[in-house]
Amino acid sequence: MSQDPNKPKANTMWGGRFSSSPSALMEAINASIDFDKRLASQDIQGSLAHSNMLAQQGIIASSDRDAIHEGLQRVMAEIEGGGFAFSKALEDIHMNVESRLREIVGDPAARLHTARSRNDQVAVDVRLWVRDAHDRTDEQLTRLIKALLDKAEPHAATVMPGFTHLQSAQPVTFGHHLLAYVEMFGRDRGRIRDSRRRLNESPLGAGALAGTSFPVDRHMTAKALGFDGPTRNSLDSVSDRDSLIEFVSAASICAVHLSRLAEEIIIWMSAPFGFVRLPDRWTTGSSMMPQKRNPDAAELVRGKTGRIFGSLMALLTMMKGLPLTYSKDMQEDKEQLFDAADTIEIVLAAMTGMIQDLEPVPARMAAVAGAGFSTATDLADWLVRSLDIPFRDAHHITGRIVSEAETRGCGLEDLPLDAMQAVEPRIHAGILEVLGVENSVRSRVSFGGTAPSQVVQQIAWWRERV
Repeated sequence: MSQDPNKPKANTMWGGRFSSSPSALMEAINASIDFDKRLASQDIQGSLAHSNMLAQQGIIASSDRDAIHEGLQRVMAEIEGGGFAFSKALEDIHMNVESRLREIVGDPAARLHTARSRNDQVAVDVRLWVRDAHDRTDEQLTRLIKALLDKAEPHAATVMPGFTHLQSAQPVTFGHHLLAYVEMFGRDRGRIRDSRRRLNESPLGAGALAGTSFPVDRHMTAKALGFDGPTRNSLDSVSDRDSLIEFVSAASICAVHLSRLAEEIIIWMSAPFGFVRLPDRWTTGSSMMPQKRNPDAAELVRGKTGRIFGSLMALLTMMKGLPLTYSKDMQEDKEQLFDAADTIEIVLAAMTGMIQDLEPVPARMAAVAGAGFSTATDLADWLVRSLDIPFRDAHHITGRIVSEAETRGCGLEDLPLDAMQAVEPRIHAGILEVLGVENSVRSRVSFGGTAPSQVVQQIAWWRERV
């Protein structure tokens, strides 16, 4: 087949997609507008604060400032309305906004970049964006914690099996189990708030890397943008991405907790367990097996954890070998940040919805809680407390009693008293008060324990803090 002589030949060095010249490849690898257009609002916020400061300091005329502000507001309206034409040739959001601003207001737009570099401009944009992401995540974690508390409260005394090694260990309550996740997500919220406090310094005014010779007021722009103050070292200001890494790190830890809870829901919904039900909006059926109800939402929460981990590793790897100050590598930070923030947002929302709609099956939980001689530890503790038997000896006696119950095919609470006395003659009827799963959980009154009285106290403590 002959080749069309009018069709440009693919450059074999650069690959078929970049058929015109190496410059096409450079434009493709260099441009960031396809993703950093998400910074439009933050970019315009920073420019409004910067131009206002320039006028206040007498660096530009007030009339230029007013024209810039009017133009920026129009640019923002065009972007929000979907009528803004983003250009890849202009590389990034900063140049796209500035170019359109110049079309609107003319020469005053050229004064906007006075005493500013794209290095400190992008640094402040991304800090503003990640600060908003912190706030959204904080709000979502608070909603999830409230949903867990609302679900835990009516089930403060609902008995379920507690596990170690996924083997029945001791009975606990469903409310107590949910409060374990309240603790985890409470720590996640604390990490998000700590991270937000650390990031809340403004890099605007650091210039390309060394500051500026213009008499700028960095405290003014920091205050206007809601920061606690300006950053204190211009080199660090333009080359630091700790706030992104810390946010995605906190999101990764939170994703671990979400994934663990999702895994529990998946296990609880399986037929061998049958501890909970989820309505159809959180599940799907099978194309072949009509009886199936698959916990797809929980599985996706579990699966999306890997995306957040991947974003964290990409950010850490990107930054690990960079000398001061700015390098173009840092352009790769935004897609990872945006994807991690989007992902943690959707999985937090999904988990909150699932918890709100989760329907426990108390009868099934109680039946499994009593299996496997789960109150054996209560029996051993009673021997120590009531008969003053050393715990190691009590442990041995309990093992023999469990063996007898196993031989008879009954639970400990159904084993005749004389059978227990045949192992240890001092045992009396008082032991019956601690056997049985309800008695077991009521007895766990140590601070933070599973006794319903303790669960109620912990729920009240958390409600005061959310």
